[in-house]
Amino acid sequence: MAFICRFAPSPTGPLHIGGVRTALFNWLLAKKNKGKFYLRIEDTDKERSKEEFKKQIIQSLSWVGVKYDDNEFIQSKNINKHQEVAKELLEKGFAYKCYCSEEEIKEQKDKCKKQGIPYIYNRKWRDPKNIQIPKDIKPVIRFKSKISGNSTIKDLVQGDINVSNSIIEDFVILRQDESPTYQLCATVDDHTMKVSHVIRGDDHKINTFKQKQIYEAMKWNIPKFAHIPLIHSEKGSKLSKRDKSSTIDDYVKIGILPDALRNYLLRLGWAYKDKEIFTLEESIQLFDLKGVGKSPSKLDMSRILSLNEHYIKNMDEKILFEFLKKYAQSFKKAISSSKEESIMKSINFLKNKAKTLDDIYQNSQYILNDDIKIVPEDIKLLDANAKKIITEFLEEFKNMKKINKEILEKLINNLIGKHKTNFKGVGQPLRIALIGCRFGPGIYNIILSLTKDEVVKRISKIN
Repeated sequence: MAFICRFAPSPTGPLHIGGVRTALFNWLLAKKNKGKFYLRIEDTDKERSKEEFKKQIIQSLSWVGVKYDDNEFIQSKNINKHQEVAKELLEKGFAYKCYCSEEEIKEQKDKCKKQGIPYIYNRKWRDPKNIQIPKDIKPVIRFKSKISGNSTIKDLVQGDINVSNSIIEDFVILRQDESPTYQLCATVDDHTMKVSHVIRGDDHKINTFKQKQIYEAMKWNIPKFAHIPLIHSEKGSKLSKRDKSSTIDDYVKIGILPDALRNYLLRLGWAYKDKEIFTLEESIQLFDLKGVGKSPSKLDMSRILSLNEHYIKNMDEKILFEFLKKYAQSFKKAISSSKEESIMKSINFLKNKAKTLDDIYQNSQYILNDDIKIVPEDIKLLDANAKKIITEFLEEFKNMKKINKEILEKLINNLIGKHKTNFKGVGQPLRIALIGCRFGPGIYNIILSLTKDEVVKRISKIN
């Protein structure tokens, strides 16, 4: 059997992190089974669908490494087929015209609300007798759902799911203006695209039962379904677009790496033995739906940062530097070409303990900014003795023809002995003079990351 999976977001808002995980799972299942993975943009909600959100969806998937096959499938371009199927269902007796007014539907909903029961359309026009068709109301077309018995879905994650058909209303498939609804569009499109597996959030379970009835009525092959648990916020509630860290953009802005976030999303609700770190190839090779859990997963920012730190620490430093450059250009101040060499040769220690690209960028500030301002609380540490040490260091440093760690160590040890102090007694005043703060990288790393002229210029400003 050919494996064909799809991801079908609606461009009515930025792509949610849960949607990214759904796309990832579909993509991995398709790639593992040498199948196809398609992107379908469900843009039939014309009022809320925006081109900017479509672009954000495509960019988000690309950023995290999920690449779809062929061009994206635009749902609105298949509207004629949707309408054609709706009319075929009507002709075959699987659907009917409903002439209820908006006021009638609202009245039914209000009545159910007062009784504390879920609203289900009362099927007034399913088998009308002695009812005059109103002339001033254009009908909607409703699907004739099964009234008695039960329906079962053999879910690849949840196992067998069984519901009473009585809870599935006669849902609308074509509106008054003949625009198709989600249930019809999704079913027709999945059939048209020959989708074999549908992986989506478990909030879609009731939709699956509705769509299954359309498949059966049309005598189409029914795809296999897998409903994955939702992602909850750190507080334990269902994650919404209003939450911080709910979209890819929220992570890009703080400097999370694509591989780290993809690895995190892979492990969010899925496991393979006790393995934590997965390369892209391992993700494809090892992924299967048996490893997906049945309970909701909770977003854990500390875990994301920990994974990101791992990738920063182990990534090729040239690649890391390119990520840093792009990050700075997008969200900070671009790294000037005159500073690139200094940053690149220093990235090995600038990334030390960094959890994000922003951390590396902040650690690089003393290199990027020529005008160093000393932190007010550290100025008092530059007493007369500290300034004397700095002055003596500068005199020796100016005369050095070759500068390396060994030579610097010798100079600093001489100053320690001469002034009967310790390493901190010499290193701390120098660090304050060079980067404006007593906290930061090791003093040897700082000196070697700057040009000789820059070191001289900064230390000379300390009177």
